[in-house]
Amino acid sequence: MAFLTVGQENNADIQIYYEDRGTGKPVLLIHGWPLNGASWEKQTAALLAAGYRVITYDRRGFGRSSQPSEGYNYNTLAEDTYKLIEALDLKDLTIVGFSMGGGEVARYLGKYDTGRVSKAVFMAAITPAMRKDGNNPDGIDPSVFDGIKSGIEKDRFVFLEGFLKNFYSKKLVGGTDVSDAAIHASFNVATGSYYLAMLHCVDAWLEDFREDLAQVKVPTLVLHGDDDLILPLDATGARVQQFVPHAQLHVVQGGPHGLNWTHAAEVNKALLSFLSE
Repeated sequence: MAFLTVGQENNADIQIYYEDRGTGKPVLLIHGWPLNGASWEKQTAALLAAGYRVITYDRRGFGRSSQPSEGYNYNTLAEDTYKLIEALDLKDLTIVGFSMGGGEVARYLGKYDTGRVSKAVFMAAITPAMRKDGNNPDGIDPSVFDGIKSGIEKDRFVFLEGFLKNFYSKKLVGGTDVSDAAIHASFNVATGSYYLAMLHCVDAWLEDFREDLAQVKVPTLVLHGDDDLILPLDATGARVQQFVPHAQLHVVQGGPHGLNWTHAAEVNKALLSFLSE
């Protein structure tokens, strides 16, 4: 619906595409990798029906936003979020981050928050810290991310086919919660992403958000599926309360990574309940 200029590269504007619909209290939905803001369609419909103002945007390098060669780190990505929130003058805002989008939520609240956010939601999110090392033994071995980058570099389209099946936990037998057509639609969106954005965002996933989370004081909801093959519950969502003790944890039984599509009814019910509290 509209574009916001957030920077420049070689005298060309870097623009973020966003959609802003409805009235009432605002809810900002930040999508995951490698999709775009349209991936929130089931939540957008439910929120609008409940009387909320709903804002989505495409992360730089994805969807209809500009595809600059740089800026795929969380300080820059969260600054993009900050600039959008300020430009729209959003107040009493609920900010929701899915998967990689959880990093923007954490970094925004840790570094850029100006008191505009009243609630936060981490959905199948990357937080608190993915890199396994001596200071973070519950993380994931960095070699996993090296393998992801190698797959993208070799043939990102073949990589995406396998990744998206895991994204929705599509099994050889069953898989009734997601159709092949829905996976194909996600594939089409993902292939439109800028190659370097796909690749460099993988490095961003290894950023540490524990200090950011420690600064989160607003009511917080963590939504995560226990069949998440991309960001396993025990390494991510289940650990958030260590850093945000007041956070509520809602585990979606059988929920894959893409639970906002496969388990939309339960996700929407939990989200609307949290918003009404």
